[in-house]
Amino acid sequence: MAAHTLPESPPTPTVAASWLPLIVVVLTQIQASFAVNALTVSMQGITTDLDTPATSVGTAITAGTFAMAAFILLGAKIGAKFGSRRVFQIAVVIHGLAMAAVALSISPAMLFVAQAASGAVIALIAPALVVFIAANFHGEQQAKAIGFLAAAIPAAGVLALLIAGTFASTIGWRYSFALIVVLAGVNLLLSFRLKVVPPQTEVTIDWVGALLAAGSIILLSFGFSGLNSWGVVLATDAAPFSILGVSPAPVLIILGAIIGQVFFVWLRRRKAAHQAQIFDLEVLKSGSEKATTFAMAAMLFVGTAANFLIPLYIQIVQGRSSFQTSIAIIPYTLSIFIASTLVATLYRRYPPHTIARIGFVVVAFGLTLLAFTIRNEWEQFVVILGLIILGLGQGAIVALVFNTLLSAAPKRLAGDVGAWRGLVHNISGSVGIAVASVFAVGLLTTLVSTSVAESPTLPPELTAQVPLDNVNFVTNAQLEQVLGETTASQAQVDEGVAINAAARLRALQISLLGLAGIALLAIIPAGRMPDYRPGDIPAVLSSGAEPDQAEAGGTGPNGTQPNGAKQHPAAGE
Repeated sequence: MAAHTLPESPPTPTVAASWLPLIVVVLTQIQASFAVNALTVSMQGITTDLDTPATSVGTAITAGTFAMAAFILLGAKIGAKFGSRRVFQIAVVIHGLAMAAVALSISPAMLFVAQAASGAVIALIAPALVVFIAANFHGEQQAKAIGFLAAAIPAAGVLALLIAGTFASTIGWRYSFALIVVLAGVNLLLSFRLKVVPPQTEVTIDWVGALLAAGSIILLSFGFSGLNSWGVVLATDAAPFSILGVSPAPVLIILGAIIGQVFFVWLRRRKAAHQAQIFDLEVLKSGSEKATTFAMAAMLFVGTAANFLIPLYIQIVQGRSSFQTSIAIIPYTLSIFIASTLVATLYRRYPPHTIARIGFVVVAFGLTLLAFTIRNEWEQFVVILGLIILGLGQGAIVALVFNTLLSAAPKRLAGDVGAWRGLVHNISGSVGIAVASVFAVGLLTTLVSTSVAESPTLPPELTAQVPLDNVNFVTNAQLEQVLGETTASQAQVDEGVAINAAARLRALQISLLGLAGIALLAIIPAGRMPDYRPGDIPAVLSSGAEPDQAEAGGTGPNGTQPNGAKQHPAAGE
């Protein structure tokens, strides 16, 4: 007699969560990112109104970036201890007030203080955004939410180019920051609809670890930022000080690296003693998580370096204005946005390491296409095509690695993951711009010096009048002005301009090819990324830790756990 079998009950449909928390998250990320981009776009108006050089605006931007990077690990712990929503709301208000101070600035000092305060409170906001996503979304919906969070940064860049650029050239640059104040008010009101994340009152803040992290980040950031102007080895005249003629830049980098090592030793010692840490190393508990971090750092390094070289090419080689440059790079920025939002659709078919490897190949192809197609005359279609290909690969990887890192960690560490993401973003960005600048300028100097020495038209007595030891990227008109102040004839001026144009283009091409090579090298760490699908929190969190009920239930491909064990039938119930 056949055994009687009960009919299978239909699977319980998954109810999608409201997208309102994501709207708050995206709008707040736009609020934070728009503020920095608006400063850059409004530089000309600010320098005129406040009667200050452009370097002062650059210093204000740097102050905000460094303040955010220095305190972001501390910001994650403050949010956990006092409640992410409460801390988020206070930070949004302070950021709005800081933007009001920028809009009302009457001196460079006021602008500097306001921007530094803005960066410090973003250190509270950034980890909270990740916590809200982890608390409100799960599975595929969580993956899409992270993609939108990653896409909010380039979206803010496009909005800043369009809105701040229009305001700066019409009604005035101050209205851009007034608009941010209004957006802060909207985000504050919407935040009351967010789910309350209970404060972890038992959290103890590791102040020593916080100071070590801040010190290391500040030293590294200033060191890398000063490489080009202060000197890579020997100090230049622009260096604030020197040590036996040595530039302070490498000294600060070495000190920052040493303090960084002390920071990680301190964390391991605190963890072994079961004491609170400013950053939980469980976020990087295995080689897979470390590989994901390396992949994220590599992409951010390449992306920020490309973001430095591309405007340099358009403005210096092509001689276009800042506004024309902004319009030209909008397709690139939009492609990052599109890829960030759509990459989640690939998670069901391909594991993260496959997507990441393909993404880095796409990035390398886009950079190689740019390197071989940029010319001294404008060929917009091919260049824009290369930028779009680069943006698609870049956007997909940035969203993917962040999603993978968040999925690999326990949900209770979402704030630490958000802080780590912000930290890697800022450090990699600083290093990327600094290295690209030093490499491109150094290459330009070598090419110009070699070509001038080999040129029969430019005699030594003429080249002695030109500071070849201080070569930089300048337009043809600027170089003609410099050569016009020497004894050079018109034929010699034309020869000098031709040499500079050829060397300038070649330096940019080789720099782009170098970035393509770094993207291909990143395939190695990308291949070690986890095999389970992003968006699902793993059921087994770490050795020696028991998952709570809310964090159980994630599976890898074929219903396995990350460690290869079969999923228990009731694990996700």
